[in-house]
Amino acid sequence: MCVDVVCAILKRGGTVMIAKRPEGKRLGGLWEFPGGKVEPGEAPEAALHRELKEELGCEVRVIEKLDPCEHAYDWGVIRLIPFVCELVDGGVEPHPHEHSELAWVSPVDLGGFELAPADVPVVEMLLR
Repeated sequence: MCVDVVCAILKRGGTVMIAKRPEGKRLGGLWEFPGGKVEPGEAPEAALHRELKEELGCEVRVIEKLDPCEHAYDWGVIRLIPFVCELVDGGVEPHPHEHSELAWVSPVDLGGFELAPADVPVVEMLLR
């Protein structure tokens, strides 16, 4: 069974935001683009807005939807749906409600972070 998961490539001034998964959770300690599961009957873009509000407390404007990519973990397959976004002008600065840390990183420096395996193809898309 494949689970749809959305993620935000949140851009600001030549950098993108990554979030560190908390220790003790699945994929704990790895970095990822923030997002989460699409609920049954929910549109992917609606899921993105809901997840970012829950996880970061912020609102975004979607710039572009990228091609989805699938990744098989030992516990199941996810179809990651990436969206390029920016923060809404005058909105709240993101804070890690469900992650241990946030970082703004130049895309060329993402290789220096231990990323969740499903996010690696998204980085490759960014660097093309």
